[in-house]
Amino acid sequence: MTGMDDLIHALEVEQVREIPDFRPGDIVRFYEKVAEGARERLQPFEGVVLKISGSGTRTMMTVRKVAAGVGVERTVPVHSPRLERIEVVKRNAVRKSRPYWLRRVSRIHKIE
Repeated sequence: MTGMDDLIHALEVEQVREIPDFRPGDIVRFYEKVAEGARERLQPFEGVVLKISGSGTRTMMTVRKVAAGVGVERTVPVHSPRLERIEVVKRNAVRKSRPYWLRRVSRIHKIE
């Protein structure tokens, strides 16, 4: 069984990309490729990181933003080929690793 584990690990190492260092509480902007018919365009999504889970190629991040008064959360794989790039807009210091209390904050981009 270790031979198969080594093969899977070798394939995963090829898929890992360089990403900026960010933590829960930070405001990030990521650009995702969206297919519209025969064309592809980049769609930005900016919000506060609520959680980061997994490791290696299975790393996922949950990002929340408030759009038109409605909270929107997206959970995306960090190393997905559909993500073009990730930018850290602002670094914030929060005391918890999963700051779910940010869901109750109406002015989510005003964290200090």
